[in-house]
Amino acid sequence: MNPDDEIVYDTTPCFIRVFKSGRVERYLCTDATAASVDPATGVSSKDVLISPETGVSARLYIPRLREGDRPEQKLPVLVYFHGGGFCLGSAFMPLYHNYLNSLVAQAHVVAVSADYRLAPEHPVPTAHDDSWTVLRWWPATRAEGGPRRRRGWRSAPTSSACSWRARARGQHSPHMAMRAGIGGLPCGVRIRGVALIHPYFLGSDRVESAEIHPAKMENLETLWRTMCPSSSGLDDPMINPVAEAAPSLAGLGCGRALVCVGGEDALRDRGRAYYRRLRESGWGGEATLFEAEGKAHIFHLFDTDCEEAMAQQKAVCSFLHL
Repeated sequence: MNPDDEIVYDTTPCFIRVFKSGRVERYLCTDATAASVDPATGVSSKDVLISPETGVSARLYIPRLREGDRPEQKLPVLVYFHGGGFCLGSAFMPLYHNYLNSLVAQAHVVAVSADYRLAPEHPVPTAHDDSWTVLRWWPATRAEGGPRRRRGWRSAPTSSACSWRARARGQHSPHMAMRAGIGGLPCGVRIRGVALIHPYFLGSDRVESAEIHPAKMENLETLWRTMCPSSSGLDDPMINPVAEAAPSLAGLGCGRALVCVGGEDALRDRGRAYYRRLRESGWGGEATLFEAEGKAHIFHLFDTDCEEAMAQQKAVCSFLHL
């Protein structure tokens, strides 16, 4: 066999295959759906190119006006980072597009869904850097009056405070909040809160939840080493924010945090540990933990109508308006 055809990473089932030569084959999570007005929720979406140099873009969502709403009314802004282990998915994937339509309608917020470049073609921390570009882009847009309705795109209400969260493998969100805590955001915009929904954190220490699915944990550890070859390992602060070498969480640049975990998720205890460390760090904000008993990783994206998914959605919506 040609050495360049050697496989260095292969998921089970096979979502992505990475070869020694650098060739990447993706088998799932490659579909895209067009921006539109969602007939079920009335939420409007539109795509914007943020960085022509890198191709970083975003999908914007605005809710339908409710009875009694004023056109100039300000709403919280949600900046959303999709999951996929840094290597799969996009802001335009039907799974995330449908979820954002539902969340924007129920929470009645404006959403900016970031589309960052994927590893391993663009190794981590490229995804973090692209996410930071998107997060800083919104304040500039706000200063110019926000996205305007053209051919059916109405004026988007904006807010002087930016509420944002990350979905599922919410690895991006705490890093963005830490960066904002150090350097701030343009135009006086501030992050009000960060929500981590089933975050993808690792560590060299063993945790009880890893035994729920040992093979999956081994796969996730290999995934990290493949997507960030420059990493120092499982305790690199980019994947383990509670590691000894990680910056203190007291510097988190927001006043509130919501951490959601699944009771049957192999990553559950990593999310719990982040929540505990945040509360013990000296950070002056308010942290909340939501645990969906008996549920696996990102269950809410696939079983949207179950009791636990609706309870988690309610917790996220409430968080966005506190």
